[in-house]
Amino acid sequence: MIPEGEDRPRLVCGECGFIFYENPKLIVGAVCTWGDAYLLCRRAIEPRRGYWTIPAGFMELGETAEAGAIREVWEEAGARVVIDSLLGVYSISEINQVHLVYRARMETACFKAGVESLETRLFAWNDIPWEELTYPNVAWSLRHHRDLIGRRDFSPRGIPDGLALVRGRVVGDPDL
Repeated sequence: MIPEGEDRPRLVCGECGFIFYENPKLIVGAVCTWGDAYLLCRRAIEPRRGYWTIPAGFMELGETAEAGAIREVWEEAGARVVIDSLLGVYSISEINQVHLVYRARMETACFKAGVESLETRLFAWNDIPWEELTYPNVAWSLRHHRDLIGRRDFSPRGIPDGLALVRGRVVGDPDL
């Protein structure tokens, strides 16, 4: 039903009138570096098991986005990081998610695969397995990071201009 004052159907309790608002999920993660190398995790879970990603996952209740990103890095890659700044905000309405991706520096070169990762590895830029990345936003985050090395005067980026997600596929200019 569409409650009074609303513009879309909502789940409403027939007894008390409580309106259940189903909202997008927040995903938090980080592009982590050690020197010039990028930390990636090979997923041990579906979807996209066996593909490479940045450490990221669902934000938990009671934590800040930054704390969630730090936790996800620890859980998936066993690495301790310092968050630098917000790198990207990717609103992916098709799957009802908003991804907050931070730029982070590893505190040490120590890392290990967590329970959701088959393996973790540091990659030089030219060795990143671009064809084996989980999702388009992983590539966007890595490229945004690369474009902004040494800069502190930037706003978070979103889905690159000219691109869109349609039924899980990127459409638009493939060179972006």
